[in-house]
Amino acid sequence: MVMDEMGKSTLEATTGSAAGTTSYVSSSIFSNHPLMSALIAFALAQSFKLLLSWYKERRWDLKQLVGSGGMPSSHSATVVSLAVAVGLQEGFGGSLFALAFILACVVMYDATGVRLHAGRQAEVLNQIVCELPAEHPLAESRPLRELLGHTPTQVGAGVLLGLITATIVHLITGSGIRA
Repeated sequence: MVMDEMGKSTLEATTGSAAGTTSYVSSSIFSNHPLMSALIAFALAQSFKLLLSWYKERRWDLKQLVGSGGMPSSHSATVVSLAVAVGLQEGFGGSLFALAFILACVVMYDATGVRLHAGRQAEVLNQIVCELPAEHPLAESRPLRELLGHTPTQVGAGVLLGLITATIVHLITGSGIRA
């Protein structure tokens, strides 16, 4: 058996090192407060969609947990929570915050612009297909998804949820702002 200078066998040193690396990698993911804030905000937004759907329709629609569209915007909650958490952790004057902020703006613009209008077009196209005669080749086509984007109110609710989530995670974890 080969021993190193500390008296450990080569196998023990290698195994201990690998175990240390594994535990470092797994613990660093959970100590990444911006990532955790974003994931929590996403989970909360999707859960709120499920609860709001149940409240309106009095039935559980589990598709709300994974679907896009609806109140509040989980996309907005996620990216705003990420941006705020990065700002709180790294400072609001740095490049990381700038990157997260611009990403959040693009995602929210897309949600209220392109995706919202694509959903409205899908509504119109679905209506046209429903009115086609039965012998038309497109009469039996599957309907397009209509709930793709968000109204400004839904995005605003997502922004508020993301801001609150990042702030609460920051307060709970006690992360300090770096200058």
